[in-house]
Amino acid sequence: MGSESQNTKISSSNLDHHHHVVLFPFMAKGHTIPLLHLARVLLNRHVTITIFTTPANRTFITKFLAGTSAAIVELPFPKNIPGVPTGVESTEAFPTMSMSMFHSFVLGTQHMKPDLDRALENVQSPVSFMVSDGFLWWTLDSASKLGFPRLVFYGMSHYAMAVFHSLFNTKKSEQDNDNNNKQTETETETVVPDFPWIKLARSEYDPSVHMDKDESLAHEFMSKATEATNNSFGMIYNSFYELEPVFADYWNQKARPKSWPVGPLSLHDMSSSNSTKTENRGLVVHPWLDKESSSVLYVAFGSQATVSSEQLREIAKGLEDSNVNFFWALRKSEPEENKFLEEFENRVKNRGIVVRGWVDQMEILNHKSVKGFFSHCGWNSVVESLSAGVPILGFPMMAEQPINAKMVAEEIKVGVRVKSCDGSLNGIVKSEEVSKMVKELMEGEVGKEVRKKAEEFAVMAHKAVEKGGSSWETLDLLLSSTKQNKQHHH
Repeated sequence: MGSESQNTKISSSNLDHHHHVVLFPFMAKGHTIPLLHLARVLLNRHVTITIFTTPANRTFITKFLAGTSAAIVELPFPKNIPGVPTGVESTEAFPTMSMSMFHSFVLGTQHMKPDLDRALENVQSPVSFMVSDGFLWWTLDSASKLGFPRLVFYGMSHYAMAVFHSLFNTKKSEQDNDNNNKQTETETETVVPDFPWIKLARSEYDPSVHMDKDESLAHEFMSKATEATNNSFGMIYNSFYELEPVFADYWNQKARPKSWPVGPLSLHDMSSSNSTKTENRGLVVHPWLDKESSSVLYVAFGSQATVSSEQLREIAKGLEDSNVNFFWALRKSEPEENKFLEEFENRVKNRGIVVRGWVDQMEILNHKSVKGFFSHCGWNSVVESLSAGVPILGFPMMAEQPINAKMVAEEIKVGVRVKSCDGSLNGIVKSEEVSKMVKELMEGEVGKEVRKKAEEFAVMAHKAVEKGGSSWETLDLLLSSTKQNKQHHH
């Protein structure tokens, strides 16, 4: 036995040591957090890690990686980007989440390239590969110049990526043939060509529906990002093969670059970090939750979207009328809502609580009392909910969230979703609908079915990140194939 473990030790350290991975997340929490989990997963495999960020985003990253050997390198954020206020270095800091500001912001990041190039030339050990956000398309050139592979991270599911690929790549060729029939079809629903069972309303997949005057900026950004993605070495997915095999296979057959599903990254990170952390789980997640013994609905809509005053009131009334216990993590609300929320909290105080500011979502979802998640269906939230075996009530707001919500409700059947009163994506969801669907999820028959399904996926997710599981093996394969790549370059 002794000698055997000795041998595996030697071979695994041969594989892992001398690996140096550079990570460059996009300046938004939802894009940054999974890459920070990836950093910890790689650190647990004895990989040297360097992370690039900007001064205003550094504190968050430093906190997250405290006590690890990760090197954090600061690049100055570009000054004077047209349309972006000085001092704004992340999308959460936008005064309002306007798409026009987003496109100026994301195109403005390319002015960081000279600093990145200099910093990469100065890093201590040769780089095995870089993982950078798909929005930072210009980092491909920096990696190529120095002769190491770049992997892309979009933080999306294979399902969403495959649906977009099918819609936009099949569309081009067909559009000329049947422009006439297309018109009527887009008014109602579009059938996804390669997945005829998936039907989408136009507002669910076509961002230009919500565009303001910046059509050309959006187009410039999309084409640059897509081209750089196509020419990259691979794509890291925060997903696991068993969750979406049809769509992972489709991606690798029809699209590029190659997909590397190595998630759920937060679960990996939990399972590989020291056991004390796992033993202490649930000790003090939140005093209110720890007192609450019956089933609780966790409510949170991500770090990005601001819920309008009208919508906030409908959600509150719906939660109040539903009579379920709830834990509502509210990241952003208008100050004028404070009085309303205070009165609301007083009325529901025995069974509901509103918590402001940042919470550890994974810990809450893993709490024994939490039995449902009312969510905007950002991909991180979907994956974290499934990892914890918690079913989802979907309330998508922006980006590819409507597609994730569709996947949750129709494809993998781990949840249900609310409908807006006028059927549109940006329409108001009324309190009656909130109350009805919350009850359905927490107490109804459908709720039982989707909870069972979510629990099955949780088992698969845990298996995937364990030694020998699909995500574990995929990461091993990535490390060994980039190792050859590196020797080939140097």
